[in-house]
Amino acid sequence: MWNFKSLAQLEILCKQLYETTDTSTRLQAEKALVEFTNSPDCLSKCQLLLERGSSSYSQLLAATCLSKLVSRTSNPLPLEQRVDIRNYVLNYLATRPKLAAFVTQALIQLYARITKLGWFDCQKEDYAFRNAIADVTRFLQDSVEHCIIGVTILSQLTNEINQADTTHPLTKHRKIASSFRDTSLFDIFTLSCNLLKQVRFIRNLNLNDEGQHGLLMQLLKLAHNCLNFDFIGTSTDESSDDLCTVQIPTSWRSAFLDSSTLQLFFDLYHSIPPSLSPLVLSCLVQIASVRRSLFNNAERAKFLSHLVDGVKRILENPQSLSDPNNYHEFCRLLARLKSNYQLGELVKVENYPEVIRLIANFTVTSLQHWEFAPNSVHYLLSLWQRLAASVPYVKATEPHLLETYTPEVTKAYITSRLESVHIILRDGLEDPLDDTGLVQQQLDQLSTIGRCEYEKTCALLVQLFDQSAQSYQELLQSTNSSAMDIAVQEGRLTWLVYIIGAVIGGRVSFASTDEQDAMDGELVCRVLQLMNLTDSRLAQAGNEKLELAMLSFFEQFRKIYIGDQVQKSSKLYRRLSEVLGLNDETMVLSVFIGKIITNLKYWGQCEPITSKTLQLLNDLSIGYPFLMDHLKLVKLSAVQFMLNNHTSEHFSFLGVNNQSNLSDMRCRTTFYTALGRLLMVDLGEDEDQFEQFMLPLTAAFEAVAQMFSTNTFNEQERTLVGLVRDLRGIAFAFNAKTSFMMLFDWIYPTYMPILQRAVELWYHVPACTTPVLKLMAELVHNRSQRLQFDVSSPNGILLFRETSKMMTTYGNRILTLGEVPKDQVYALKLKGISICFSMLKAVLSGNYVNFGVFRLYGDDALDNALQTFIKLLLSIPHSDLLDYPKLSQSYYSLLEVLTQDHMNFIASLEPHVIMYILSSISEGLTALDTMVCTGCCSSLDHIVTYLFKQLSRSTKKRPAPMAQESDRFLHIMQQHPEMIQQMLSTVLNIIIFEDCRNQWSMSRPLLGLILLNEKYFADLRNSIVNSQPPEKQQAMHLCFENLMEGIERNLLTKNRDRFTQNLSVFRREVNDSMKNSTYGMNSNDMMS
Repeated sequence: MWNFKSLAQLEILCKQLYETTDTSTRLQAEKALVEFTNSPDCLSKCQLLLERGSSSYSQLLAATCLSKLVSRTSNPLPLEQRVDIRNYVLNYLATRPKLAAFVTQALIQLYARITKLGWFDCQKEDYAFRNAIADVTRFLQDSVEHCIIGVTILSQLTNEINQADTTHPLTKHRKIASSFRDTSLFDIFTLSCNLLKQVRFIRNLNLNDEGQHGLLMQLLKLAHNCLNFDFIGTSTDESSDDLCTVQIPTSWRSAFLDSSTLQLFFDLYHSIPPSLSPLVLSCLVQIASVRRSLFNNAERAKFLSHLVDGVKRILENPQSLSDPNNYHEFCRLLARLKSNYQLGELVKVENYPEVIRLIANFTVTSLQHWEFAPNSVHYLLSLWQRLAASVPYVKATEPHLLETYTPEVTKAYITSRLESVHIILRDGLEDPLDDTGLVQQQLDQLSTIGRCEYEKTCALLVQLFDQSAQSYQELLQSTNSSAMDIAVQEGRLTWLVYIIGAVIGGRVSFASTDEQDAMDGELVCRVLQLMNLTDSRLAQAGNEKLELAMLSFFEQFRKIYIGDQVQKSSKLYRRLSEVLGLNDETMVLSVFIGKIITNLKYWGQCEPITSKTLQLLNDLSIGYPFLMDHLKLVKLSAVQFMLNNHTSEHFSFLGVNNQSNLSDMRCRTTFYTALGRLLMVDLGEDEDQFEQFMLPLTAAFEAVAQMFSTNTFNEQERTLVGLVRDLRGIAFAFNAKTSFMMLFDWIYPTYMPILQRAVELWYHVPACTTPVLKLMAELVHNRSQRLQFDVSSPNGILLFRETSKMMTTYGNRILTLGEVPKDQVYALKLKGISICFSMLKAVLSGNYVNFGVFRLYGDDALDNALQTFIKLLLSIPHSDLLDYPKLSQSYYSLLEVLTQDHMNFIASLEPHVIMYILSSISEGLTALDTMVCTGCCSSLDHIVTYLFKQLSRSTKKRPAPMAQESDRFLHIMQQHPEMIQQMLSTVLNIIIFEDCRNQWSMSRPLLGLILLNEKYFADLRNSIVNSQPPEKQQAMHLCFENLMEGIERNLLTKNRDRFTQNLSVFRREVNDSMKNSTYGMNSNDMMS
């Protein structure tokens, strides 16, 4: 144990923590300082460190420890102490304005945390922590350093209140944020604007001075934090940036109706250096995004006019936009012009023709300089995409001029991408095509832009494609052409194929014309001709990026032009017939399948191409069983070739390659899922056809069996992994009884022992066991009621025996692994356990096994499986159950089935196991995953119902004989009533105070919990009522009275349903009551 009496010792530890490069010394210091934080005299020592500490690090430690102390939820500091700390921090900052920046920041953070968490605390009938503006006034009237501290305090406070933290309920955070919004935020925003106006009019402002520069930066951050506040609790994240609307309260209208607020930020942009102007533009982005309903039509038009004038002024003086940060924020501002205003409103702005010309020129220039700030292009394309999409709907008489400027933007994008290819290859730069996500996002936007004035887009693409294709062909035919020249043309063609796919994907059926379909035909013909050329060269060489572009093109073409919804008389098919002799959809499908086979043959070792190709095959196979003419795909000779020749000889990715990773075989499952679907279309009851299809897999199984029998372990590990992945794909596709029974009879009992042996042998190699366990989980899954055995068939019981055996074998062996490093625990252990849980859940809920027969005939298969489940469960810490989403979902869904159908087993468990399960349910009730939370409610309902029934039986005049396990379970629950009481409190707390997303599920166990704990519920009710303000207590008491109105002491369905209805009314009334008491009268005046 460390002795913290010496300040010198604490200072040494601080230096060791923050300065030393020796890891072990730092870890020791960290451990010691954690002890210090938890020590009883931490508070007094922190004050001493701040008063007498000789280093900045000791001051930082003190501030950090104090923040932890005021934030803790258990044993919180008394109000008086927190007020004293707040006052002490303010005085400390006022008397020491030149502390190290990180110390000042930590102390301001401490002030903000105290203020937020104590927002509703009263002292002598006044709120103790709501006078932030008064607190900083003395700072604002002093030196520049003091002003910076004062502004930073308000900025940090706004930020702190806007951010939810995980240690306190979300509802409490929203109450504080809403109250802060209604009482203080507008005053802080007004103060920041007034201070910015003062700065603007200071003639001798010297922004080269560090202090004045810092003050202006903090003022702009403060204004931005105010505008960026989450006004209505939507908790938007940055990924939804371009869709964001700022929900300014109605009480702020005056600030936005007054054009001087908008003008202030535009003037600041032009008068301050580029290092600060990105913050100004960020504020303007938020101002441009204020909700439309804040204004009436005339006010909105006036506001938009001022906004567009400001944008025009920036475009006319673009010098500062050479700074990447300014450029990025300005692109965001342009995007908001269309996301928040309609094209019909924009065209009515006085300077619209000039502004749209300037924006078009700016966009074209930006696209031509493709290497400058590539992440900002998204916003410009977003603007033009929305403008182009609005053209058919605009009703204004004023010209929108987009027919003039949109083709220029399309041309600039296409030509700039093509011109970039040579420079990227020459200088070895990063290729944008490597970032497929970014390329796809831009192509989605271009698909709409390019469809505006489509004739021009099409003519440009045809011209550029013909040039590149001709050059490419000449280079291939020439004997002295350089690899660089070929690579350049292939790069250009890659972009063109991607773009052609995108513009075809942008076709909207109701807005498309025959002429446009004919143009699509021109483009498709060219891509298919290029494909024929590149495929003919695959034996010598191929280009991976060009092949990926082809697959992207095929995917778009499939969505638009293949299927029953497409007019067979489409001009596109007419053009394909004229140029390539592809007379109908069937012939086009044969091109698709031919390309798929070619790719799988030549690109089998290239994972990106293989997986995309198989995804295309999968998409085709999904669509076809449901179409009127689904047989046309299956009848194609190319499809029949695949169904009859799915071996590594024809498809190299099916081979067992020593160099490849075992996890790279995932694509095999996709391949066999697609083949399985295609086989099913025409399979019917033809067992011979099925046996023929399974021949390669039969041979593989026999080879593995041979190796097992002779113990010659060389390649069977890889063979088996590939084989079970293939089988899982087929099992997934066979969702009809007839076909699935063929597969079941094929695999059981002949090959099941091989799977059992594999799990026994390689339990410690997840790359082997995971596919085997997943196959078993798929085989026992009664998808679409496919597992329906004949009345005289024992197969359901035999299948469960195999499941039990595999789970027991794996479970007993995986538990011998011992301690597994935290970073490997999921891969090595928890993933397999999670699949076992899913497997057991599938078989227990499959409705094809009568589980009562096992005990009746002394078969221990069920008992073994359930006992293995318990052993596996107890090996998992509670925290891991919720930390890994797949594990938590499989566990809680299995628990739901067990509590529903096997409650006698749960009741027979040891007390510590029952408490573990109940604790896991208690924690799961507050999980973020709604599926987990709902499963916990259902499990709890089953347990509570079981308890209630057993209690009811024991109190009857003629008690029915109670099973021994039921008696024990009742006894355990009576010994530990706190667990059930805790869950009653949790459920009630969620329903009253939280954003309850599954109220119906929560209501089902709640009635049982109340009936089992009536005295505790009465105490809980009184506690909640007494915590309300005196004038609200009667209303809250009445809410609880109404909740139990007409509710009887039973858990019959009718009684439960009445309680669920009462609970809906209860929650609504309680929320209304609490809203009025906490938010004040203005809180509902948000959107009026």
